[in-house]
Amino acid sequence: MPTAAAKKPRKKTPMSDAHKAALAAGREEGRIVRKYLEAIEQAKPRRGRKRSPDTIAKRLAAIEDELLDADPLSRLHLIEEHQRLEAELEQADDTVDLAELEEDFVRVARAYGERKGISYSAWRAVGVSAGVLQQAQIARTRR
Repeated sequence: MPTAAAKKPRKKTPMSDAHKAALAAGREEGRIVRKYLEAIEQAKPRRGRKRSPDTIAKRLAAIEDELLDADPLSRLHLIEEHQRLEAELEQADDTVDLAELEEDFVRVARAYGERKGISYSAWRAVGVSAGVLQQAQIARTRR
């Protein structure tokens, strides 16, 4: 029974500087698009009553008072609520400059979308506004 001939290892050729630059540009465009999409996702209105930092601080103080007399199971739930509220308070302090992210997005979105085959309707489905797409010169098309 004949055996398959062993393949010669392929000689690796170094990437050209232009290829490296194109890869770096693609990574940068992807990073810009990702950051903008994450920011608009985070900025979406949420259901329910909005909590201000003051009301969160008041509830944290109330939890600390309740912890003094709480039974073990209640203490567990109060500690969990305390941790969630602290995380929410920290996240409220992290303000994102959406205008700057939008400006960067407008600069790269068309090239990124064309290279990746992303349609106007796909951009709209993930929450990018029509005005931003118009600024990025992404045409409204049917697919």
